[in-house]
Amino acid sequence: MAVVAPSGPVSPERLAYGCARLCAAGLDVVTGEHVLARHGLFAGTDQERAADLTAAWCDERVRAVLCARGGYGALRVLDHLDPEQFAAAAPKPLVGSSDATVLHRWLAEHTGAVGLYGPMVAGTALGTDRLGDRWAQQLIRTLMSPEETRHLHCPDATELVPGQAAGPVVGGNLNLLAALLGSPEAGSAAGCVVVLEDVNKEAHRLDRLFTQMLRSGWFDGAVAVVAGRWRNCGPDPDTILRERLGPLGIPILAGFDVGHGPRQLTVPLGVPAVLDTGRRSLRYSVPALR
Repeated sequence: MAVVAPSGPVSPERLAYGCARLCAAGLDVVTGEHVLARHGLFAGTDQERAADLTAAWCDERVRAVLCARGGYGALRVLDHLDPEQFAAAAPKPLVGSSDATVLHRWLAEHTGAVGLYGPMVAGTALGTDRLGDRWAQQLIRTLMSPEETRHLHCPDATELVPGQAAGPVVGGNLNLLAALLGSPEAGSAAGCVVVLEDVNKEAHRLDRLFTQMLRSGWFDGAVAVVAGRWRNCGPDPDTILRERLGPLGIPILAGFDVGHGPRQLTVPLGVPAVLDTGRRSLRYSVPALR
């Protein structure tokens, strides 16, 4: 496993803690050359961050690439990546959430690789003990025994629009998906179960993002929506979600344990799954990793 820092600067203490947890589980971990670099808001220059990601992806000994943390900066890296070089390498999962959304979309567009939208190595779930061990262990099981993690269940999720639907899972952070609109990596939700989450968005900003995505046509043909808990996103984000996406006439489940917050499941992207809002579950048809 290779750990890279494509976004914000990384805490050495948290990185060491997260790497130690992975190693204790039996995973071999290496870190990118510039993982602890700092350049203004970022973990190194755009070129350094891109070089680390490229080196990890193209190294045939590396079985998965894990993001150290989110923040901001991955969007700036995209123009420094060579699609042909990535496509020629053996596919492997990228693990990360939040700012890593743009990397998931770039890799899906140019390599078709599966992504794992989940805890990051120097983040709260892995790089500290504040959230307990459950979320770190679920990520580790997904990497080591993917057959055992095909069923994601959140019993206290909210059924906004009831129903069942099947399709490949796409999505990530709403703000970052909107930032990709107009680029080749934006993709679309056609035929897909969409996973969405975000953090620190006032009600009007959340409404604007949904409206922007709807007007662009990104949601056209989507079969279902699974939303996270919208941490620090106003007093009633689910009302905005229901108002903006309810007219699509597709099943919507809210309050899933994905993204920011104290409960962080590892959610495979690019893998077919069935959403059952009544059961509050997302069940994958095949293991995320083979």
